Amino acid sequence: MARVWQHPFLNVFRHFKVDEWKRSSKEGDVAAVMDRTLKRRVYRIRGSISAGNYIQLPKTSTQSLGLTGRYLYVLFRPLPTKHFVIHLDVSTEDSQVIRVSFSNLFKEFKSTATWLQFPFICEAQLSRPDLGAAAPPGVRWTCLQLDLLDILLIYLNRRYGHLKGVRLCANLLVRNLYTSDLSFNPAVTVSEARQAKLAITPIPREMAFPVPKGKRWHDHYVHVQFPSDSLKALEPVQKSHAPPEAAFLRLVAASRPVQGGASPQVQPPGRKQSRQKVVPSKTPSPQTDSLPDPVLRLKSVIGFGGHSTRWALWTEDGATVVYPCHAVIVALHVETREQRFFLGHTDKVSALALDGNSSLLASAQGPPPSVVRLWDFRAGVCLALFQSPVHTLSTLSFSRSGMVLCGTGKDGHGRTMVVAWSTDRAGRGGEVAVLGKAHTDADIQAFQVAFFDETRMVSCGRSSVRLWRLRGTGLRSCPVDLGEHHALDFTGLAFMQSQDGCQEPSTHVLLVCSRSGHILEIDCQRLAVRRARRLLPTRPPGRPHLQKQPFTSGPGVPISSLSVSPGVCAVGSGDGYLRLWPLDFSSVLLEAEHEGPVSSVHVSPDGLRVLSTTTRGHLGFLDVLTCEYNVLVRSHTDTVLAFATEPSRRQLATVSRDSSIRVWDLATLRQLYDFTSSDEAPWAVAFHPSQPILFCGFGGGVMRAFSLEALDVLVEHRCHRGSVTGLAVTPDGRFLFSCCSQGGLAQYDCTHPQCCILHAAGNMVNQEAGPSPSTLTVSGDSRLLAFVGPSKYMVTAVDTASLAELWRVNISTLDPAGSSLGSAMTICFSPTPTSHLLVATSANTVLVLDAELGHIVQELSGIQPTASSLALSEGSCFLLTAGNCAIKVWDYPVQAGSGCQVYIGHSEPVQDVAFTPDQRQVLSVGDAIFLWDVLAIPKGTPEGSIHSSAGAPPTDEAAPCRASPVSLGHTEHVAPPSPEHHPRSLLSPGPCTRQLEDPLTGAHELPRQVVPMPARAGLPESSDGVFSVSDDEGPCEESPRLQGSQQAPGSPVLVEKGTGAFGDSARGSAGDPRGLGLSHFHCSWPSAQGASKAEASPAIRPDSYKHFVARFKASTCPKGVPYPPARGEQLRLKAVVGYNGNGRENMVWRPDTGFFAYSCGCLVVVEDLHSGSQQHWLGHPEEISTLALSHNAQVLASASVSSSVATSCLICIWNVPEGSCQRLLSHHAAAIQALAFSPDDGLLATLGNYRDCTLALWSTATFTLVACAHLQEPVHGLAFSPGAAGQLTCVGRAALTLCLPRGADPSLQVHREPVPAEVGAGELSSLCFGSPPLLFCGSTAGRVYAWDTATHRCFLTWEADDGEIGVLLCSGARLVSGSITKRLRLWAMGAVPELRLKGSGARSSPMVMEQQLALDGAVVSAAFDESMDMGVVGTSAGTLWYVSWAEGTSTHLVSGHSSRVNEVAFSPSGSHCATASEDGSVRVWTLASMELVLQFQVLDQSCLCLAWSPPICGHPELHRVAAGYSDGTLRVFRIARTEMEIKMHPHRKALTAMAFSSDGHTIISGDKGGLVAVSRPGTGMTVRVLSDHQGAPISAIQSRSKEYGEFGVEGTDLWLAASGDQRVSVWASDWPEDHCELVDWLSFPAPAHLERPGCQPPSLAAFCPWDRGLLACAGLGLREEVLLYSLRQKQVVEKIPLPFFAVSLSLSPGRRLLAVGSADRVLRLVDCATGRARDLAAHADAVHLCRFAPAGPLLITAAADELLVWEAAGLGPTGGRPAHEGCRGPGARDAVGGIVGLPSVQFK
Repeated sequence: MARVWQHPFLNVFRHFKVDEWKRSSKEGDVAAVMDRTLKRRVYRIRGSISAGNYIQLPKTSTQSLGLTGRYLYVLFRPLPTKHFVIHLDVSTEDSQVIRVSFSNLFKEFKSTATWLQFPFICEAQLSRPDLGAAAPPGVRWTCLQLDLLDILLIYLNRRYGHLKGVRLCANLLVRNLYTSDLSFNPAVTVSEARQAKLAITPIPREMAFPVPKGKRWHDHYVHVQFPSDSLKALEPVQKSHAPPEAAFLRLVAASRPVQGGASPQVQPPGRKQSRQKVVPSKTPSPQTDSLPDPVLRLKSVIGFGGHSTRWALWTEDGATVVYPCHAVIVALHVETREQRFFLGHTDKVSALALDGNSSLLASAQGPPPSVVRLWDFRAGVCLALFQSPVHTLSTLSFSRSGMVLCGTGKDGHGRTMVVAWSTDRAGRGGEVAVLGKAHTDADIQAFQVAFFDETRMVSCGRSSVRLWRLRGTGLRSCPVDLGEHHALDFTGLAFMQSQDGCQEPSTHVLLVCSRSGHILEIDCQRLAVRRARRLLPTRPPGRPHLQKQPFTSGPGVPISSLSVSPGVCAVGSGDGYLRLWPLDFSSVLLEAEHEGPVSSVHVSPDGLRVLSTTTRGHLGFLDVLTCEYNVLVRSHTDTVLAFATEPSRRQLATVSRDSSIRVWDLATLRQLYDFTSSDEAPWAVAFHPSQPILFCGFGGGVMRAFSLEALDVLVEHRCHRGSVTGLAVTPDGRFLFSCCSQGGLAQYDCTHPQCCILHAAGNMVNQEAGPSPSTLTVSGDSRLLAFVGPSKYMVTAVDTASLAELWRVNISTLDPAGSSLGSAMTICFSPTPTSHLLVATSANTVLVLDAELGHIVQELSGIQPTASSLALSEGSCFLLTAGNCAIKVWDYPVQAGSGCQVYIGHSEPVQDVAFTPDQRQVLSVGDAIFLWDVLAIPKGTPEGSIHSSAGAPPTDEAAPCRASPVSLGHTEHVAPPSPEHHPRSLLSPGPCTRQLEDPLTGAHELPRQVVPMPARAGLPESSDGVFSVSDDEGPCEESPRLQGSQQAPGSPVLVEKGTGAFGDSARGSAGDPRGLGLSHFHCSWPSAQGASKAEASPAIRPDSYKHFVARFKASTCPKGVPYPPARGEQLRLKAVVGYNGNGRENMVWRPDTGFFAYSCGCLVVVEDLHSGSQQHWLGHPEEISTLALSHNAQVLASASVSSSVATSCLICIWNVPEGSCQRLLSHHAAAIQALAFSPDDGLLATLGNYRDCTLALWSTATFTLVACAHLQEPVHGLAFSPGAAGQLTCVGRAALTLCLPRGADPSLQVHREPVPAEVGAGELSSLCFGSPPLLFCGSTAGRVYAWDTATHRCFLTWEADDGEIGVLLCSGARLVSGSITKRLRLWAMGAVPELRLKGSGARSSPMVMEQQLALDGAVVSAAFDESMDMGVVGTSAGTLWYVSWAEGTSTHLVSGHSSRVNEVAFSPSGSHCATASEDGSVRVWTLASMELVLQFQVLDQSCLCLAWSPPICGHPELHRVAAGYSDGTLRVFRIARTEMEIKMHPHRKALTAMAFSSDGHTIISGDKGGLVAVSRPGTGMTVRVLSDHQGAPISAIQSRSKEYGEFGVEGTDLWLAASGDQRVSVWASDWPEDHCELVDWLSFPAPAHLERPGCQPPSLAAFCPWDRGLLACAGLGLREEVLLYSLRQKQVVEKIPLPFFAVSLSLSPGRRLLAVGSADRVLRLVDCATGRARDLAAHADAVHLCRFAPAGPLLITAAADELLVWEAAGLGPTGGRPAHEGCRGPGARDAVGGIVGLPSVQFK
């Protein structure tokens, strides 16, 4: 929705003051000139290179224009004989930035996931020009009108959000840019439109081009509208890539005006339409269209398979199953049963594949030509779409890394074909290239890329098992010698992983299975069969008892699939069993029986679940630990013909061509019953409106009534000669009607127990119509029955009681094509009270007839032909039509033919569509059952008619098949009862009619919306129904309400000496003379007496990001270790880099005093924003969750989570002027959610999180507990009311709660206020008070609610964002909202007081958004000044921003890593340092101020190691940083140029350590597998690979220079490598001479005892900077110590004992200092000269990294994402040589020194 301040249009140049160049930028030849034609000043942009001459808005790419207008108008003129380029950066609703470019330089249309390129054609004549030609000499001024919404929708199927940026590049003249939600006609002025009374929107005077008197607009100017109206008529998703005719714009220079002043249409090439023919549009302008966009959203799908039932995959975490449902790909979470959809295929999906880390998903579309889509699985975005050379792809397989994709299938001649694609560039907008392809005569049923080598593949099929190899651009294969098994039909394959984890191909065994029951073990090295086994039937002939036969000869069980985990092999077979075997196949471990043949099996990555699919459309998994089988999906196996809904029991019935009738729970979509028929198929279905009876019509002419209680056939009538094509029941339940294909119509008495036949008549209904749900329709008042008949041109209405004909209408009209008469296709009655009958015809119209008289009331044109179903919503707002494979939604009140929304997903024609009884959802059936959410509830929907099912899980319940443990040689299996034991009638219930669990309390029931609370007896209740939690009696050990409670109200409070106990504080104190008056509300919450029972059930985290979640830590808090001193010690904390982004409201800023503080780990950082100096307040043992500053800025409260030291949360009270901790408080058992001071600073409120649910009030005079209460539901935020002393407001789950102490009574009374119905299933997540009596609340759905606290009502609500609002701030007439969508918005609240007086009538009034900013993460904290002009905002990405609304800018204040810091490297001069992080970023900082200088970002990879190059002789500017990544790549970045110099791939595994040689021309790197590679960044070549440490990860590599001949070896470099198996190797090398020689090899025994079993300390080694012959080692040996090893003496010369095993190590190049980090968060500093040691604790996690700077007294330590900078007193250089030696000529200063404020650079 456009913002009010941008309506009706916005002058972009004027708004952003382009002439001042403060909010915009120019580059190159840009000048303001006077144009003779326009007689106005315009901007001329010219130059030979377009990229070097441009105007850009906004000034930097990190900012955003935030323009939301749908249309962008560009008034420009291309310079003659030149090329020009226009770039638009458009942001989608999901914050994806798409670049849209227009240029006459482009020769063809190109599109990627993030870029659209449109050729712009300037025509001087009517003939088609050459693409890419320069502008002709006669080019004229042009009004380019771009519909940004349709461009994204048509070409990328994305939703338009806003215009982020514009770049106008040479060569062109530009007058201005405008945005608007209105579609203006530039050829018509306002006065002309008024005089001619034209139904068009004229262009405003400000935007108009001057037209000379007596001339016409089109004689002088050109209007280009894109996309054109013909393109807008296209469906949003095409069957393939964008059509060629939609790929470019045409600028017609010879255009002429037309009658009526309408502008000429832009004619896409390839369409046969005269360029001079212009038809004024009859479509109303978009701003008058009341149809919300979108109306529908796909919620869930019932179905599985389509093309095949083989494809169902686990994700890497084993939590989600991915499977196809015809043309839709579904990702189903197995625990929550939530579904995600991948939409885009237009036909059935034939194959699926996921890469090793579940980041890429590939899917193939079945019928030729086969189309492949590549998806970003996590984002759900299609990265690439390409056509396969294989006509029909049957299999897909990814390599483990996802860089290679292979597919197999048949080509156009029926030959088998194998294709391999490279997908490494797909995520960066590149194309998917074919690596190789090959034809083969061998049959392929299964194909897989080897997990250990992406160039090796294997296939199997009929009489064939082949191994494939990808070399260069070719695919080669060789067959396996099958010997006597050469005639088998192989169906599946899997690799057995070696037990020792070795990845060599020779160590892996291939398993293949066959239809004859054989399982062959194949040696991949020898290409021969190693062993053969055979699966025999469970019950051999002649043996009555169950017995598992060995693998010998005999009739085998057909095996369809197998899957292998490290411990077991899962086998799926044609007898319906899933079996688990050990890898030696000695006996069956577990088996599960299915209702049909198993088509595929797949073991989860953790080996605990086995996924299986059946040919009958069932999908489920076997839980190995519990031996239970869970069905995830049940589905029809053929087309669903019709459905019916029952509103009272919320049931759905469907009939299908698979001869089954299924009844589903409409709320959960679980299957309740399954009826099958073997002799005839059901065609029609209907529910009795008030009784549990289901009517069904069959192809044999039979109508049967089923009892859903007795699960039996009640009655059967055979009164039709043809198939029953329609059923209808009157809403009052009196009559049932059926019709048949022979034209017969029957009436039944539903009030009779036998549902007897009343009337039967022939030749009534159209005999040409097939089975259709709309064959018969009954009016809502039960009086009229309508049908098409007796011919297809007639529509007849009869009385439901007597069948007397009331009217008959002949709808025969000439078809627009003139080929045939229009016939009736489908009919439906409008909802009551209107009395209309809608008839869809083959003439593309819908006739609206008067239901009483049969007169035509209205004709709606433009409806698609062959509509199979019609549905009209209650209130007649939306009209649904189903035709072909799409659903269309029409705005019925306006004009159904004027425009619609099209929704795809079905791969077959939609058979039926209808609204659910509550009108909140839409059901459509065809190939599957689709459930759509109606995002705009139709008018007339009854309030609370049906509870919202937004949280209802969409899938099936537990299956009726069981898994049983099997002992050696004997099978114990409990099979379901055989069908012969259940005699049926002609149609009897199927196996699924058995209810294995109680639908309300079954073990497999889906998650509930609300956690059930235990019953509470004897709750004390006051007369007004308000519970009171009183502490008058103080703490009492015998008090029953304290027993079993996790947090007793009487628990002692951790305070300083002299603080009173809880019992004393409960009665009040002299220091707190407060009168706390309050008002009452009618609702209440339970008291704390029931809290002990509630605590017994595990707490479930609310669906709100407001709750603090501490980072996972394996470390424990140290005991007895002092905090670092502030000054005067050997080592002091100088700076903290980072901000705790997972905290909540953990930043405070007071503009009037300048006080600014935030949390980082367990530290409170107080920073001076002017000087950048920091103070560090230490006192918390664990991570800080939230902060609060008193109103007088004298007291700061900080809260941390519980720990091993403090079993309760610790609250520190800080004296701000002194910077000291005043008190320590403790009361809450889990994390503290929020802190708040009362307006007079007399009270401090502390709120526990969802695990604690405790609210406590403290007196700030004595910091004693005043009152507390346990809340029943989690609360997300709290705030004191500024207008009522002592009034506290909390918001939480489905409630607005006011917690108010009253008077002298210390009881804390809890009240509950009902929330608006608009909140629905959401929750209130944030709040803030405005000027009394206003209260604003944000919700998890993105809405803001305004409350009048005086009258206790909500009078205003508006949609403020697309996601949860976590931060709200209000001051004066301005409101700031921050949300999880990373957006910060400023709202104008000046009209709110006036709207408050209007009451509920103002509830839907729109609010004006003044500005918005996009940040780098969810907004978690914010503070603004009183005028709301400037503020500080914290995000979950660990960034603090300075926000200026006046300038519309956001500036970094504090920026840290968002994930673990893996390495720190220093520049040789010590002026800068670089850090590497798990988030894939490399950041460069200045050491003096620790300000971020620049950042290199690599997407989807982790940066694990880092090295800074030494100075190179004669080239001081060649400072480089080398970084190693988790994919085995090594990237070298040039600092001075801010660019990536080279990318190398020396390793297959993740790099773990690296170092530069002393000359900087060689890089030594080690990986996780123990290989050490020597690479040359100058050439990009890897010159040597050392495998001496293979098998253990390389933990450290260090290199330094050495004298030639030192240690008795040649070479100029000395370097070491340490590996995780306690081995260290030292090498001497001369890399220019390609010389490398082993100097020493150290091997130590592993520690015998560890503090944490299974957690091996890392092997650390480093050269000693003060003695070139010493080596310092840690983590090597049996004890906790640091060893100093002499390379000259070849022995350990000194041992430095430690109290712990070291996890990090660093040596100072100055004094003899050693820094050691521990897993217990302790940093130990050892003076090796004196032997003294000092332990310090400041980190919140293990100190996994510590590094001394090469020059200067600095030490940097890291724990998780925290960086602490320490300064050692007197640690300057004292002589000796620097760590890296080299020539430093004149001017050889650090080349990084001049780089300031460079932007982040992204690489792939």
